[in-house]
Amino acid sequence: MPLVQVDLPRALFDQKAVEIGRELQAAFVEAACVPPNDKFQIFRPRDAGEIVFDPTYDEVDRRDLMIIQILMVHHYPVDQKRALYANMVNRLVEIGIRKEDILIAVTENGFEDWYAGQLYGK
Repeated sequence: MPLVQVDLPRALFDQKAVEIGRELQAAFVEAACVPPNDKFQIFRPRDAGEIVFDPTYDEVDRRDLMIIQILMVHHYPVDQKRALYANMVNRLVEIGIRKEDILIAVTENGFEDWYAGQLYGK
């Protein structure tokens, strides 16, 4: 059960939040075999100056940064996580978001660290 939190410029949220949510979920379904209804997303639209970043860090030309933070259970191999990131980026590029403006960060934990209406691993 991934929990996806997206910080993005308010204008981008207003224009594309539904599309972004749909494409992120489709990437999870396709690349990580997550059930289609396992969808938990939080969008945090930000005003100018609330997302602070270096526009040239690591020689990347960033303009408007969208930060995708994912909390998920630690059981995906590295190759599958990389495929997930690539799938997400490709899908977001298809709806008009620059790949250079996407930052994805994952935090992993165990099944015992979740409660979603029921206890897991009882």
